[in-house]
Amino acid sequence: MTTTFGARLAAATADRGRFCVGVDPHAALLAEWGLADDVAGLEAFALTVVEAVAPVVAVVKPQSAFFERFGSRGVAVLERVVAESRAAGALVLLDVKRGDIGSTSQAYADAYLDPRSPLASDAVTVSPYLGFGSLQPMVDAARTHGAGLFVLALTSNKEGPEVQHARTDGGTVAGTVLDHLRRLNEGAEPMGSFGAVVGATIGGTVEDLEVNGPLLVPGYGAQGGTVADLRRIFGAAVRLVLPSSSRDVLRAGPDPRALADAARRVVDAVAGLDA
Repeated sequence: MTTTFGARLAAATADRGRFCVGVDPHAALLAEWGLADDVAGLEAFALTVVEAVAPVVAVVKPQSAFFERFGSRGVAVLERVVAESRAAGALVLLDVKRGDIGSTSQAYADAYLDPRSPLASDAVTVSPYLGFGSLQPMVDAARTHGAGLFVLALTSNKEGPEVQHARTDGGTVAGTVLDHLRRLNEGAEPMGSFGAVVGATIGGTVEDLEVNGPLLVPGYGAQGGTVADLRRIFGAAVRLVLPSSSRDVLRAGPDPRALADAARRVVDAVAGLDA
């Protein structure tokens, strides 16, 4: 890559608006679309979504688990989703939430961030809960290849606070994660490539969410998050927010035009964040 992920994301959202569509082909959605819960159904679903939304939105976020459950044939579909989304002009954020140590962490970096891999994406989600330093191979790979990382920080799931709100000598675990991201993004223009995942339905936080990097915010829309919530939770850092939703868009299928229209409606709804 000739530019950093942070710079590419800033350009993409300026052009297409700040919205990330999750591609989550779980069994219930396949059934809603009248598709079988098999590889053929997965392929029809995922590629229809890509055809409809990848030319429209800034970021497409396939959830790897829903492809992996079908084995190698499902991963082959995921490879097509990555390639065709990028060909249509969308950035691809692969939702894998990987986190490990040493050579295993390096292997994940090679799989998802090295352009030689068929799964190479613009960015991936990662977990820092083996210690932030365990992510160093992925940080190094992101810098080498112009890719990005979104690090779990303050998630909306009810189990999250028992780890993320736990206190260390210097503050909370989540606060420590955010501190690391601030250091990684220091001095980056227009913003850094190392982002945080912060749920739209966390209610509120005392943490400083200004990390000079993107803030992936799942939970917008069908899960309850609103533009008002984003303004309240993120304050001045709202300019860094990338709202993410899947159900609000995917339930409009299987008609590609309806899917594209649903995505545009969300783009229009969150445009107010820039006002």
